[in-house]
Amino acid sequence: MNDILSSFIVFEGLDGSGKSTQARILANRLEQSTGGKVVLTAEPTDRPIGALVRSVLRHQVCTTSRALALLYAADRSDHLFNAEDGIAGLLDRGRVVISDRYFYSSLSYQGVTEDMSWLRSINDYPHPQYVIFVDTPAAECMKRIDSRGEEKELFDRIDYLERVRSNFNIVFETLPDGVEFLKVDGMEPVEVQADRIASFVSL
Repeated sequence: MNDILSSFIVFEGLDGSGKSTQARILANRLEQSTGGKVVLTAEPTDRPIGALVRSVLRHQVCTTSRALALLYAADRSDHLFNAEDGIAGLLDRGRVVISDRYFYSSLSYQGVTEDMSWLRSINDYPHPQYVIFVDTPAAECMKRIDSRGEEKELFDRIDYLERVRSNFNIVFETLPDGVEFLKVDGMEPVEVQADRIASFVSL
């Protein structure tokens, strides 16, 4: 599926890259320019399937890598097409939707252990209009994760994150025409990144 969803913006990056911060900043800026028509969301979601994914990431539930990939894909389907407040419906109602992660994360994270073509087959979802990749070295991401003082999640290991970062770069080489892509240096000051992103997005 190469459909592209207008007014849908996706932030991607490693855990600790700063993407969530940038997603919030952009959402706040667009709130002012659109009169409050912005919805900020994230994957995994807070819905029941997403909650199960998070329990796996937090080592509360043990499952296989393939089962986790399927759970991510199922959560994403609900995130997109839920009749009450799915992304597709919000866009149809004139909202701008910003998502902290999308299926590019599944391809990059699960792609370390699973076949990429299989992952693409279970994540055959529409692309967003904008993809913003906050590219931060894995070593820096691990420093930021450690500074949180929280228990590390399933993928929070420098060797794994380095492979994920490589996968992200490969995945973004194959974006279809019509998707607008921006790579931001996650080592730059937060406001410098935010200004670049705001200039890139024109809605």
